[in-house]
Amino acid sequence: MLSKLLSLSCIVPFVLGAPALPPSTPSGNVSATAATPRYLPASASTSGASTTTGVITIPLSSYSFTPYPTPTLNPRPPIFPATDPLNPPAVSSDPQVVPDFAPAWSAAYQKAKNLISDYTIEEKVNITTGVGWANGLCVGNIPPNKNFPGLCLEDSPLSVRFADYATAFPAGIQAASTWNRALMRARGLALGQEFKGKGVNIALGPMMNMGRVAQGGRNWEGFGADPFLTGESAYETILGLQNGGVQATAKHFINNEQEHFRTSESSNVDDRTQHEIYAHPFLRSVMAGVSSVMCSYNLINETYACNNDKMLNDILKREYGLDMTMPGDITFDSGDSYFGGNLTDYHVNVQADHYKLVREIGAAGTVLLKNKNGALPLNKPRNMVLIGSDACDGILAMGWGSGTGDFPYLISPLEGIQERARQDGSSVFWDFDDWNTALAGNMAYGQAVALVFTNSDSGEDYITVDGNEGDRNNLTAWHNGDDLILAVAAQNNNTIVVVNSVGPLIIEPWIEHPNITAVVWAGIQGQETGNAIADVLYGAYNPSGRLPYTIAKDLSDYPAQLITNDSGSEIVTIGYTEGLFIDYRHFDQANITPRFEFGFGLSYTTFAYSELCVTPIQSSDTDQEDLITAWENGKASPIDEGSSTALWLHEPAFQVTFKIPQLYIHHPSSASEPPSVLKGFTNIEISPYDTKQVSITLSRYDLSIWDVVAQGWRKPDGQISFSGDIPT
Repeated sequence: MLSKLLSLSCIVPFVLGAPALPPSTPSGNVSATAATPRYLPASASTSGASTTTGVITIPLSSYSFTPYPTPTLNPRPPIFPATDPLNPPAVSSDPQVVPDFAPAWSAAYQKAKNLISDYTIEEKVNITTGVGWANGLCVGNIPPNKNFPGLCLEDSPLSVRFADYATAFPAGIQAASTWNRALMRARGLALGQEFKGKGVNIALGPMMNMGRVAQGGRNWEGFGADPFLTGESAYETILGLQNGGVQATAKHFINNEQEHFRTSESSNVDDRTQHEIYAHPFLRSVMAGVSSVMCSYNLINETYACNNDKMLNDILKREYGLDMTMPGDITFDSGDSYFGGNLTDYHVNVQADHYKLVREIGAAGTVLLKNKNGALPLNKPRNMVLIGSDACDGILAMGWGSGTGDFPYLISPLEGIQERARQDGSSVFWDFDDWNTALAGNMAYGQAVALVFTNSDSGEDYITVDGNEGDRNNLTAWHNGDDLILAVAAQNNNTIVVVNSVGPLIIEPWIEHPNITAVVWAGIQGQETGNAIADVLYGAYNPSGRLPYTIAKDLSDYPAQLITNDSGSEIVTIGYTEGLFIDYRHFDQANITPRFEFGFGLSYTTFAYSELCVTPIQSSDTDQEDLITAWENGKASPIDEGSSTALWLHEPAFQVTFKIPQLYIHHPSSASEPPSVLKGFTNIEISPYDTKQVSITLSRYDLSIWDVVAQGWRKPDGQISFSGDIPT
């Protein structure tokens, strides 16, 4: 509990994305700009407030403080057990435990209260105030004060940033692509152990923005374009991180969905969409006992996120039951704080054997999109050629910006494939020139296999790479990728394409080429990239990854487009007019056929599935039977403290048994929901010719919609149906 003392109740650290050049930038022009945000002109500032040129300083109001709420229900094992963050529930493919972190928070609050019992007001202010970005050993620092040891807040969601002897893990999007809770939890645990080993108190991750815009620069840091998949990925990651001994940070709260104008745009989102789509992963984070939440740069409905009463006080604090204080600068690196005017073990080697996990997640998150005539797995080919810079020194294994880390080493596909080719006696040739397509075609001619490697990169907006200001300018392959693939396919009838990408690409120019026999969507795999790719290519790992987003046939098919024109406005308005219909929900609703749908992924084996069976589960929450009865009768959950995280709403209520890995629900038309909504997934390991029955447990919350008028969760009028999906 000592680490939680630094929160007093719960910190919302105002340490935002911090500038640094990417650890491994792609070839091309790279420029870094100052991270000074753009704000409203000083002439618009509030009367009576002190101002800094170009920045509004908002006068602060006085608010009463109440600690993190103590439990309203007694813990009830096994469904609602009292839980310490250092000892979370065991990972399960069908979670049925609602951990109760309230007793742990209550104990931590009392311990913190005792610690500061003799502090002056100034001393109390000092331990809730940061000292500015990187004005210490960490990117965020709260200095020691009397017997308080201080706090170190450090990036990133995939590594201990700015540190040596630390692992560069696969990105969040790769973890989500596994659709495997055990691997998500294991990644979080390993990250937590490394942060703790480096002396970090608060890890600034995971990131859980929704990937609303396919070109969004930081989408790869998060977990995809579906709130349920993102929420469960965040939940497992946080349980793992805090089990490892470091406080996790849910970020960026909220609607930080593009890098262009991120400090001067207002994301205008209706209340229902906010609750069902963008806030859901943060709700799951609170239920995982997350220790801190980071607010975002942007405005929400015309009010900055870090000053937004609706988002902070009503949803995060009142609905979700999370109390908070907010240390740090009012604006990035300004030295001004809301409450007042240590990467500590830098050279400690904390990597352990985490490279094994990196390799496994890299392979497990790889998605097989095409496999014609059994082209894969490779079976001791006589010779092969590797084409494209992504096969060697241009390999993309993470994006750029504050969500990165330093590679302790980086295995390229050339290295990983050569290791296996050496065992098989295969001859390996290569050409890493992306632009000499004639040479590439000549090199591919006569080879048993031609492997073409391409990529697409993105990151944070303070760095511009090849004209991409964080967000991607388009969804085409980088480094002449499309032409390179076509040139090779024209000369080799067994061309296999391997893609390392931060998100979806438009692959229409080549996907149906008859000579392209296989497509491997490798993703963002971290330091073991080459080995993970080789494991999939040779069948050492049977591909089981599935897409965490939709790959469209045309950029215009996506419901939300990147906004790059400010129209001369001081505040750029971005209307979330698509509402609930993001990614696959939009494609289903508009009857648009994608190239590859959300959740798609092939394997080297085939599966079949059977019918579903739904069984009600008797409630264990006898104290709130009236609320359960009201919900069953179509009434919304009450407006109350912790109403959206209440036990009766989240306890197991229905069990669905089946033989499929993805569960979708279909609301009645009265609900005005998308045609299909993901509400469950599981990972199945099965031997040839075997069958296995699995189950997914649903809560009342899973079957509810947000009632804007009643401001609560209710069961829609009509019949809810279920279906499963499995790639073949």
